[in-house]
Amino acid sequence: MAVLSKIRQRSLLLILVIGFCLLAFVVGDVINSGGFQSTPRDVGNVDGVEISYDDFRTKVDNVEKSGQGITSAQAVQRVWEQQVTVTLMNAQFEKLGLRVSEEQVMDVLKQSQDIGQNPSFLNEAGIFDMAKFNAFFNENPTLKQNLNERIKEATLNAKYQMYSSLVKSGIYATTAEAKLKYEMSANKVNLDFVAVPFSSIKDSDVKVSDDEIVAFMRKNEKKYKAEETREVSMVVIEDKASDEDEAQVKTDLAQMLNGSVQYNKETQKNDTLQGFRATKNNGEFVNMNSDVPYDSSYVAKKDLPAEFAEQLYNLPQGEIYGPYKFNGYVALSKSMGRQSGVNAKASHILIAYKDAMRANPEVTRTKEEAQLKANEIFAQVQANPASFPMLAQINSDDSSKQQGGDLGFFSKGQMTGKFNDFVFNNPIGKIGLVETEFGYHIINITDKQDGVRLATIARRVEASEATTDKVYNKAVTFEMQANEKDFAEVAKANGLTVIPGIKLNAMDENIGVIQNQRQMVKWAFDKKTSVGDVKRYEVPNVGNVIVKLVKVNKEGLMAIDQARPMIENRLKKEKKVELIKAKLKGTTLDAMAKSAGVTVQSAMDVTIENAVLPGFGQEQRAVATAFALAPNKVSTPIEGASAVFVVMQKSVVKAPAITDYTPYLAQLKGQDASAPGRVISALKENAEIEDNRPVFY
Repeated sequence: MAVLSKIRQRSLLLILVIGFCLLAFVVGDVINSGGFQSTPRDVGNVDGVEISYDDFRTKVDNVEKSGQGITSAQAVQRVWEQQVTVTLMNAQFEKLGLRVSEEQVMDVLKQSQDIGQNPSFLNEAGIFDMAKFNAFFNENPTLKQNLNERIKEATLNAKYQMYSSLVKSGIYATTAEAKLKYEMSANKVNLDFVAVPFSSIKDSDVKVSDDEIVAFMRKNEKKYKAEETREVSMVVIEDKASDEDEAQVKTDLAQMLNGSVQYNKETQKNDTLQGFRATKNNGEFVNMNSDVPYDSSYVAKKDLPAEFAEQLYNLPQGEIYGPYKFNGYVALSKSMGRQSGVNAKASHILIAYKDAMRANPEVTRTKEEAQLKANEIFAQVQANPASFPMLAQINSDDSSKQQGGDLGFFSKGQMTGKFNDFVFNNPIGKIGLVETEFGYHIINITDKQDGVRLATIARRVEASEATTDKVYNKAVTFEMQANEKDFAEVAKANGLTVIPGIKLNAMDENIGVIQNQRQMVKWAFDKKTSVGDVKRYEVPNVGNVIVKLVKVNKEGLMAIDQARPMIENRLKKEKKVELIKAKLKGTTLDAMAKSAGVTVQSAMDVTIENAVLPGFGQEQRAVATAFALAPNKVSTPIEGASAVFVVMQKSVVKAPAITDYTPYLAQLKGQDASAPGRVISALKENAEIEDNRPVFY
């Protein structure tokens, strides 16, 4: 009672303490969960225009349901690219004030076969009828929503077509440009030059520091900007069958060979069961005991498992071969006998006619004309069988003409009826004329193959429950140890291989060779995951994957180790240019060649468009400089693609004047055809794009 009295006396204080503790708990949870951080409501932002998550999700769902066989991550990526492009293009359409009429939208819709060629929308003359189109959707209001979405897409498409036309119209190739292109390909220069190749200085003699890499990136920040990335290492512990599992399958198969005695609970007697060796009903026995159903067909030797083809093909009837391992199975095979001519090889010359099945539209001969031609060729082949390949190449209306009519080996039933009957009912060497729905065939039977029928019990070798348990225990133990000790050392102690240096972007779905693992990528990017953390995942058909977060690369400039392969050679080349220029002393080519330890070389009839210098390939900068020099004038050192050059013009041969530059105008216009696509790339490059997808996916 005394205790209760004291509690009553201090009830206000107690309430305040409890309230403070609850508040601290809630605030701590909010802070730890990022509750005070702004969570984006939209999936992205393009130049200030938000991409709604709800709309984005609907589009992703539609792509996934379209049955195109793509993963969820691929669907997200596809819709993202589309939405960014659409947002950028809509901004351009608004700036230009582009508007399209209903007629233009309908023209786009009618390009789709399900609308433009839909019988429900065509009149008696087979022409699209707008009244029928409108009546159909008025009578089917449930389909109206889908139509409205397609109208939106068609409107956008119509605007883009108009925009593309405007872009193309704004790019104009002039006659002056065509003339310049002609002169660049036809004007010729003769020159002497000195060249000191970059390879004359060893890469090891030119060092590029990390600071120089960073300084170069800072000058080109947009090009070398890096998104936030993660680097992980992983160990894969495969859940696969052990040697013991395979041995057990072989033991089980061996026990099927001979009969066995089993107690029958219903009759309370022992039943004697026939084994595979003695059974007469082989098909039923296989289907009861095999993971692969019985196949009664005859198989040619070439189609048997290559490693065991000889033994299986020559197995006496009733004898059994095995157990043998093939393609993940352990098998026993019993020979059911052999049959001759299960496969045949033949050549043919097809003489097609107009309206014959699959006839090339270019074939215009009548059926009667085809028959006359086939008879003529048949007579030639009978007189000289060796001429068959040549006659096939000249006359056949079939793609096999490139192989002299050779169709290779085929089995019974693979060819059309009459063709099949002729080949399989006649001996090797027989030549005949057969009519089918494809036309007239002159056929030469060139070879046949015998086949064997096998009754095969095949058991898939799979990990047993005991093996799976061992793998699981090993993976769990590894995860626990790797969280406390060095990842690589724990892997080595357990005989496992670490796969290091796996770079991940926020929207990746694969981690190394393991496919469709968004949950692993999301874990690596989770704010609660710290460098050094280790986590295990169970992956179907793979086993256990244990991942360690090794490095966090924040958004900004590329990491130096990532940028070095892209930049180092360029900076080394710049340093080599300066070193080579320092060697080129003197005012004449001879003096410079001597100072650099090289010789003076010559090039004749070189053009700017084909600027090949002997031993150095295309060097347009050096050749263009030679064109610009006065005769016998020596240039300053020029940085080329493969060397530093000094050139001296000897003479220039001007191209003869022409009046028609049409071919050169056509080349320039051809280059302009892709301009609208290049505009989209440029818009994306210059846009401010905020990607919030990792928050939602």
